[in-house]
Amino acid sequence: MTNNSQPHTTLITGGAGFVGTNLADALLSEGKSVIIYDNLSRDGVEKNLRWLQEKYPENLRIEIADIRDEQALKEAVNAADAVYHFAAQVAVTTSCVNPIMDFEVNARGTLNLLEAIRLSEKQPPLVFTSTNKVYGGLEDLKVILKGDRYEPENSKIADNGISEERGIDFHSPYGCSKGAADAYILDYARTFGLKAVVFRMSCIYGPHQFGTEDQGWVAHFLISALEGKPLTIYGDGKQVRDVLYVKDLIRAMKTAQENMDSLTGQAFNIGGGVENTVSLLELIKIIEDLHGEPIDVDFGDWRPGDQRYYVSDIKKFMQEGHWAPEVSAYQGVEKLYHWLAEFRNIPVAKKVYSGQSI
Repeated sequence: MTNNSQPHTTLITGGAGFVGTNLADALLSEGKSVIIYDNLSRDGVEKNLRWLQEKYPENLRIEIADIRDEQALKEAVNAADAVYHFAAQVAVTTSCVNPIMDFEVNARGTLNLLEAIRLSEKQPPLVFTSTNKVYGGLEDLKVILKGDRYEPENSKIADNGISEERGIDFHSPYGCSKGAADAYILDYARTFGLKAVVFRMSCIYGPHQFGTEDQGWVAHFLISALEGKPLTIYGDGKQVRDVLYVKDLIRAMKTAQENMDSLTGQAFNIGGGVENTVSLLELIKIIEDLHGEPIDVDFGDWRPGDQRYYVSDIKKFMQEGHWAPEVSAYQGVEKLYHWLAEFRNIPVAKKVYSGQSI
């Protein structure tokens, strides 16, 4: 059953961040009302808010508040017809330094949101961004080296990626806190009948992303090239990920809300899939081709829980949500490169990269 009714007001926790800004832009452009709920703890997000405020002087409400503030969260939920939950502590490294804070934000903060939804009159449907880290380090996945990338020995995984049938195995405090949030949301759908969908996401990239070493690595690599800064890769750079351009993610998220009645209570692996994979070294080559200059690269030790290969098997959501990525890895990297250059007022040649997908 498809629910074609469009929610009037959408709450986006962590809405000033990269994904939240792109989602808010999409919803506001359709004339919907949006509440952005954010504590502005991430560097650069104030610029995203200013951009949204200038573009949409109406229908945008901003709540500067923390996900751990139960009363403020309840008030925001009570005004919402739909919820997207992005507010999180996002770095594995930070979770290892301060695991209690990581738990309070990711696990307890999500529980605060679920309780606010459960106790609200409208019980707005929820889409949550989980992570592929819930599957752990995938140490049992045997890989072989092919050029500048790792590939699975298992031909089924090589052809399809990691599916939702994979057992969860939380690694790092970050993996535990996000995994707990993931599990709580699925259980609240089961136990209390809340309408909710979990997206276990791979690497998302696109405009309004202020990438760092810890999170948003595609943008981080591009920013380093544009600013002429050296880049540190942890591991050998041959680890492989599937990447998904943010506009394709937004389409998937809107699809999940529009089809909530049939999709509720399920977790979906969301990413670029096997058609949009890249190793870190391959990404550097793409960027060097776009930028026309070599990138100064150093190598550091592998980080805890860093998977040598993670590619999402996205067939489940492709089939149930009638969705598929439209922007290739090469096209998306080029789009983000030029957006970042314009945002930073760095002149670059408008070179079109003509590479073919790997």
